[in-house]
Amino acid sequence: MRRVLILGSTGSVGTQALEVVRANPDRFEVVGLAAGTDREALARQADEFGLERTALGAHEAEQLVREVEADVVLNAITGSIGLGPTLAALETGAVLALANKESLIVGGELVTSRARPGQIVPVDSEHSAIAQALRAGSKDEVRRLVLTASGGPFRGLTRERLESVTPGEALTHPTWNMGRVITTNSATLVNKGLEVIEAHLLFDVPYDCIEVVVHPQSMVHSMVEFIDGSMIAQASRPDMRLPISLALDWPNRVPGATAPLDFSSAQQWTFEPLDEHAFPAVALARRVGLAGGTYPAVFNAANEQAVTAFHAGVIGFLGILETIERVVDEHEPPRRVDVSTLSDAESWARRRADAVIASSS
Repeated sequence: MRRVLILGSTGSVGTQALEVVRANPDRFEVVGLAAGTDREALARQADEFGLERTALGAHEAEQLVREVEADVVLNAITGSIGLGPTLAALETGAVLALANKESLIVGGELVTSRARPGQIVPVDSEHSAIAQALRAGSKDEVRRLVLTASGGPFRGLTRERLESVTPGEALTHPTWNMGRVITTNSATLVNKGLEVIEAHLLFDVPYDCIEVVVHPQSMVHSMVEFIDGSMIAQASRPDMRLPISLALDWPNRVPGATAPLDFSSAQQWTFEPLDEHAFPAVALARRVGLAGGTYPAVFNAANEQAVTAFHAGVIGFLGILETIERVVDEHEPPRRVDVSTLSDAESWARRRADAVIASSS
């Protein structure tokens, strides 16, 4: 029986994690819940699971992590505000089931240096797939990691056509049901750029050995190529309950986490190269990741401001990446990186992004 603390319990990943717990009462026990702002939904969840220990907001969530004894902390908070809870979870020694990719990307070595080997288990379907595939060989046998991307709702559109897409269109993801920020990030492929940085930090693989390929069906969640030319792919239905259940009970598999693939009828899985001219986010993220330090924090913060402006109708779709790139180009990194300087860099990036947006609108 694993004691599980769920941060971001009212969001998409959090609610699906609770589904996994309900289906497996012999494996998991919820010992605490934290939500962002939805106090009523949190109260209903706490009542269902008979919990007195809950938290609202990232600061309270961090305190809850330090106070509750858990075997696994699932961090499904959205945004870089999840950094504090991530660091707190690592300090407790619990397994960190990480859905809050921003905390790893923004924190970088601050996070990885505090984690013992195997303490961070990814929840993102792509990184879960890589973690599974890596069990097929040793680290020195890995040639490259291949992250798959659905291509989002605008796959195949030219850069010129992207100028006129609407916020509503950006939220119609062809495969996954996610929140507004993550769905928009999938449309711009910022999300895939962040995942490239995440893969580098999680698996200690050089950026030039991490590739992105577009796979619209979202059945193959990512792949690992080994030095002998063999490629191991993890395939399953696009159902987040599988990587969630695996992260909660890593390295054990939870029976019935999702329905198996059905090959009784014909189907096609296709793969195509990423159009980096129309979608430059991945290339920019590589540059940011290589620069390291506070650059990933600046990239992420500028993106969040730009996404908000896009949905408010202040800038167009292409303006999101244009804003991020300007802010990244203007950033002057501090000499040292700690929680304070990361916070300062994020604050600067948000102010600068807002100024860029105001000047272009």
